[in-house]
Amino acid sequence: MSAELILTNARVVTRAADFTGTVVVRDGLIAEVADTPSAAPGAVDLGGDLLLPGLIEMHTDNMEKHFEPRPGVLWPNALAAAAAHDTQVIGAGITTVYDAVSVGEYRGRGMRREILNQSLAAVQHAQTNGMLRANHLFHLRCEVSDPCVVELFEPFVDHPLTKLVSVMDHTPGQRQWSDISKFVQYYKGESWTPEQLEGILAQCREDQEKYSNKHRREIVALSRQRNLPLASHDDATEAHVLESLADGCVISEFPITFEAAEMARRHGQGTIMGGPNVVRGGSHSGNISALDLARRGLLNGLSSDYVPYSLLQSVILLTEKADMALHDAVACVSANIAAMVGLTDRGSITPGLRADLVRVTVQDNTPLVRRVWRDGAVVY
Repeated sequence: MSAELILTNARVVTRAADFTGTVVVRDGLIAEVADTPSAAPGAVDLGGDLLLPGLIEMHTDNMEKHFEPRPGVLWPNALAAAAAHDTQVIGAGITTVYDAVSVGEYRGRGMRREILNQSLAAVQHAQTNGMLRANHLFHLRCEVSDPCVVELFEPFVDHPLTKLVSVMDHTPGQRQWSDISKFVQYYKGESWTPEQLEGILAQCREDQEKYSNKHRREIVALSRQRNLPLASHDDATEAHVLESLADGCVISEFPITFEAAEMARRHGQGTIMGGPNVVRGGSHSGNISALDLARRGLLNGLSSDYVPYSLLQSVILLTEKADMALHDAVACVSANIAAMVGLTDRGSITPGLRADLVRVTVQDNTPLVRRVWRDGAVVY
């Protein structure tokens, strides 16, 4: 790592503004930020490109796609799967990623149990041995209606990479699937017969009634004992938000009604929506639009969910379609996320913070990552 790096003639985006200026990096930290160009020997001219803080992703399902690239196919090399995911993430300008892995199944063939075990072990090994370019942490997504979710969760609650926990219930008839026809539409590729579908719905309802409340209480208790940040998922009603507040959740992930989003915001929870929702102009499952939430001033942050590059695309679209200032749009994928999950050493271009930086050019209305630094070192 070079002791000093000077990046100049960049459109620097700080937490409060954007301007053409210079950022000086020393020993992996941001040392100086100036709104004037630099003529210092060795200064790197960025040619007017955007200079953003490294993006922070707090909920991506992307790694699971590399571990199970086709339904029922578990990739035989866990390190290769983790490395492939890392390449996509860093190429999208994401320097800190919370890999969101499922704890429990809400529909599936049992693969997610294997992915949970293999992904944590693979990422820990790869990160310890310098094989990854982004900083990887883990977000454990706990499916509370699964009969074995607590048993699966307990071995990993003290894992050094576990830094965020969410509680969710994907039972047909609940939250995201309160309209059961949407659940059926989502799983149309399964080609269930009416009899099979009725059996699945009956079993899901039985598990939900038996386990969901009990498991939610246990997972919340285990997480709070360890001061792990908690997120609720798919809140739809006032009762859902009140429950998440009582649980100590600091993040409302993907609220599916304006009522829930407004109440969460009013009580100080951070509201997270999906980048793909912004890019596509709406939810793929028919829920509220992230852009509409932003226009109402109710959007705090974004998750790339299932498309890593959607974070960067969303920044541009928020400025164009929600009339959001560039620095506020960038904060939705950096500073705001850092604040929600308790990262105090990164998230903005501020002296003293980590020099996680992304050079971006916008061409044909499309943001393109040209260079990524992590701790002041080039990683992409």
